[in-house]
Amino acid sequence: MNSLILQALPGRIETEEQLDELLTRPSAALVKFIKTASSPLLILGAGGKMGPTLAALAKRAAEAVNHPLDVIAVSRFNDTRAREWLGSQGVKTLSCDLLAETSLHQLPEAENVVYMVGLKFGTAQNPAATWAMNTIVPAKVCERYPGARIVALSTGNVYPLSEASRTGSVETDPLTPLGEYTNAAVGRERIFEFYSCAQNTPVTLLRLFYAVELRYGVLVDIALKVHNGEPVALANGSFNCIWQSDANEMILRALTLGASPPSVWNLCRPEVFAVRAIASRFAELFGRPPQFVGAETPTALLGNSTRICAKLGPPSVPLETMLRWIAHWVKQGGRNLGRPTHFEVRDGNY
Repeated sequence: MNSLILQALPGRIETEEQLDELLTRPSAALVKFIKTASSPLLILGAGGKMGPTLAALAKRAAEAVNHPLDVIAVSRFNDTRAREWLGSQGVKTLSCDLLAETSLHQLPEAENVVYMVGLKFGTAQNPAATWAMNTIVPAKVCERYPGARIVALSTGNVYPLSEASRTGSVETDPLTPLGEYTNAAVGRERIFEFYSCAQNTPVTLLRLFYAVELRYGVLVDIALKVHNGEPVALANGSFNCIWQSDANEMILRALTLGASPPSVWNLCRPEVFAVRAIASRFAELFGRPPQFVGAETPTALLGNSTRICAKLGPPSVPLETMLRWIAHWVKQGGRNLGRPTHFEVRDGNY
């Protein structure tokens, strides 16, 4: 186990296999926690960008200490490749439409639930579907698992834009964002809060600000623009982010933070990063000048993660390492998921 956990971070990442191994490599802290988790661990909405590696990370942590933990990934699994990959990692999969009452009640009993269901992009075209996924499904899940401890992924988009000169929104700030998606995300949190209080269900709400790996993320979006000679928008001049495996580790360990009413935490690296500085650093790594459009405004979508970093420890992968990995990946033509973050959006219209 120790040799697995203590491997140094690589200087560069050449293949998706190497990337996935890194994204699912557990820390000592996660292994220590996972020994206490009862089986099964149920991950709802596991077919998205983060879910597959989160599920495999949990399974790998359990295997490192021979803990008999079934990890069950639940999704509609529109991407069959994700389901096949999960199976190869020892993760069980169940296909389920969580809006369907009969499907939800066919899921196994569980004392530990990670909720990753959400709908963001396409909201402008179909806001009703966004509200349904982000409010009806949480209610059904809470009714199905009243005695479980639940970690529910939320988003930093529940906050309005904050002054870029600050260190970001804190968990007690008002939730008054712009846009259908962002308000549906607030609605999702309120549903979890209602059921947590009504049922005494221990819930952890995690407001995530931009998880990043090599195939998607705000850093990848900026890197691609610089590499392709396209202008980088500066209006949203600052942002937060976190390496995906660091985020997944914290999500799993946050099962210990559940409370009624829910405990709420911002999830990102503690630093605030400047778009102009990041683009300029990528320009150095690519050996070409950056191009910009617009100018920085006084506000941006920012979160302060001081509390969770103090509670669970700081993320392990620093910014410069992420930038070097991404620059090399982009230069060699590594696979991209084709799912931009639209970090430049300021009106909540996705």
